[in-house]
Amino acid sequence: MIIWIASYPKSGNTWVRSFLSSYYYTNNGEFNFELLKNIPQYPTSKFFKTKIERPVDIINQWSQSQEEICKRYKIIFLKTHNALITINNKHFTLPRFTKGFIYIVRDPRNVVTSLKNHYSLNYDEALDFMNNQKKYIFDNRKKFKIDYSTTHFLTSWSSHYKSWINTNLFPKYILKYEDLIKKPAKIFRELIEFTNKISNLENDINQIKLNKSIESTNFAKLQSLENENLFNEYILDKNKKKIKFFLLGPKNNWKSKLTDKFGKKINSVFTKDINKLDYN
Repeated sequence: MIIWIASYPKSGNTWVRSFLSSYYYTNNGEFNFELLKNIPQYPTSKFFKTKIERPVDIINQWSQSQEEICKRYKIIFLKTHNALITINNKHFTLPRFTKGFIYIVRDPRNVVTSLKNHYSLNYDEALDFMNNQKKYIFDNRKKFKIDYSTTHFLTSWSSHYKSWINTNLFPKYILKYEDLIKKPAKIFRELIEFTNKISNLENDINQIKLNKSIESTNFAKLQSLENENLFNEYILDKNKKKIKFFLLGPKNNWKSKLTDKFGKKINSVFTKDINKLDYN
């Protein structure tokens, strides 16, 4: 069955994947980017028997592909940016496929700065991206041809996080990106406890390995590995140059990045969410 690592783009998904892969798929907790292959993205073409000609066609493949995944794997982590939605009576996932999920949420005022860099947008375009209820993505800037099976139906940033955190269909662990920065030892330990519980693992936590996993996946280490050209999940800008993935991380502070005018604009758009998530 599937354990989802779900988030809106640029919210810390790759950081959590890195930690989990270093803890569960190594003997000593030492991370390298090759380990991310153990936690692949969904959807991608490797999970589909039928070629996806258009992004919208993928919704008809969700259930079939996840059924095949569950036949093949007793437990598998999958990364996704898809909202937990239903389109044309097709559910993104169902309880018979999903063991549980981890959802990472991040202050939208810091998400907007990361989106701006990642998708080569200006701030207004990035905010429109986040506020678009019909937003979906597929990335046509990769090294290879467009793979429509990588389509993610995002909806808006607000609807995205609500679709996941408000469901009671599956066991869930909700975390804030900001808490990964402030108290990584506590949050990452709770992640392992949650995952072991829903996976029916009785293993005691290996504290030495846990500490090493946290140490080897801190933002500075991930940034250093990317600088050594060891990160293969990069995308290219319009000039076919790599866009830096691990750019600011903990240093991404909207208060110093956004103008007063734009700060007021994004605050007005997401006021209720900012209050609800205690991001004041």
